[in-house]
Amino acid sequence: MGAARALGLPADERTVRWLAAAELVLGGVALAVSSSVVAALVAVSYLGFAAVTVVALVRRLPIDSCGCFGRLETPPSWRHLLVLGVCAVGAAGSVAAPRPSLLERLGDGDGVVFAVVALALTVAGVLLVRAGRRPIHPA
Repeated sequence: MGAARALGLPADERTVRWLAAAELVLGGVALAVSSSVVAALVAVSYLGFAAVTVVALVRRLPIDSCGCFGRLETPPSWRHLLVLGVCAVGAAGSVAAPRPSLLERLGDGDGVVFAVVALALTVAGVLLVRAGRRPIHPA
């Protein structure tokens, strides 16, 4: 909710929670179902996050994050935008050329390899965003 306030967007706690729930459901559906519509919604979601990141970068706003990058108040960086852009392009690619979802692939022979590669790319994206930041210290 702090990010919405910092950006000057009208959002109350209920709206933010509904948006977070929708994001969680969309992610779950994207893992389970191969669909051009779902892929398009994922791409739009990433583009929305990218737009918020661009506005925060231009205005130099420290926006709230989930804390997964080490601090609750994490100023957005161009690394964030790079990762969001790559993810948006990947989702858009799934719209153009739909492929089986992660859970659908687990049933075939190379599904486990695909899952491991997907996990490795996710970790690489988080490490890229965290590059150059202080290590996480427990409070």
